[in-house]
Amino acid sequence: MRWKRLRTTANIFAALLLFVTLFTSTGAVLLQTLEDRIPRAELPAGGPGCVIMLGGGIEAEVIAARGGFEMNQAGDRFIETLRLAREFPAARILISGGDGSFSGNYEGDAAVATRFFEAFGVPADRLIRETESRTTFENVENTKALLAANGLGRCLLVTSAFHMPRSVGLFRKLDIDVLPWPTDFRTTGQAGLAFDFSQPSTNSQLMTTALREWTGLLAYYLAGRTHALFPQ
Repeated sequence: MRWKRLRTTANIFAALLLFVTLFTSTGAVLLQTLEDRIPRAELPAGGPGCVIMLGGGIEAEVIAARGGFEMNQAGDRFIETLRLAREFPAARILISGGDGSFSGNYEGDAAVATRFFEAFGVPADRLIRETESRTTFENVENTKALLAANGLGRCLLVTSAFHMPRSVGLFRKLDIDVLPWPTDFRTTGQAGLAFDFSQPSTNSQLMTTALREWTGLLAYYLAGRTHALFPQ
């Protein structure tokens, strides 16, 4: 059955994939393409009516063990939403994100956000918390009901720049008009394909994030959850 040939071919492919991941800028280019897809919208006259922040910015397990506010790489979502909340004091703040762990034993972004925003002077009565979602699709589906219940419109959507195309695609599929406000950029916007032996661990992180997001775009499109493979 020629197992030896198959094994050799698989080894060569694995080695090539590992080399491309660790020692080239391929991951940065793939992630940069996502980040550049949807720029920030123009602010509406009079400011936004609300700011929607999608979860994914906290280290829930660490917070459960140590307390405080421990952010991961997507923590810029919290920081930018806080800045917008203070700049536009009339806007409501909708935080969407439950406990996405398998155990379900941790606080989600929405629960942690209450303490976080209060600590920086944003009162709890400005916050609308969506605490049940575990995926981006659930973020959007649950947010739609909350927007309707509170009569909110002219909403800025805050999430990581690489995550914005999939998020906007989901909102459009459910006929929710949002103004994209990407944050948490991971690339310079100037990356090109090249060898890069200086930062293999960073290259690996960028490739992992990019492939996960491109896979999510494909899966959501095939499942009929977005109108386009690569929303713009």
